[in-house]
Amino acid sequence: QVQLVESGGGLVQPGGSLRLSCAASGSIFSINAMGWYRQAPGKQRELVAVLTSGRSNYADSVKGRFTISRDNAKNTVYLQMNNLGPEDTAVYYCHANVRSFRQVVNDYWGQGTQVTVSS
Repeated sequence: QVQLVESGGGLVQPGGSLRLSCAASGSIFSINAMGWYRQAPGKQRELVAVLTSGRSNYADSVKGRFTISRDNAKNTVYLQMNNLGPEDTAVYYCHANVRSFRQVVNDYWGQGTQVTVSS
């Protein structure tokens, strides 16, 4: 089993910044991909940013403002969010695609962390 623990959400004013962290632990042989999704009230969950094989992909709405990075030694992924706007308000979820020591691949989700952008 794998656990994802997120941190770093909160309330920030428009134009401000936040940094989210997500640490993976448990039966991890390798991590194929780690990323962030978000879900705003009344909307579907959407991809924000993902790191796969060293390559990053971003939603168009966050390009140039958000940066995803990963510390492989710590099995931790970060999301640096700059120039935040009210449209970024959502619950942010960490996701990981993990290969276990038994060579089974599964998807895992964090519990979510609230990001609220408001003056």
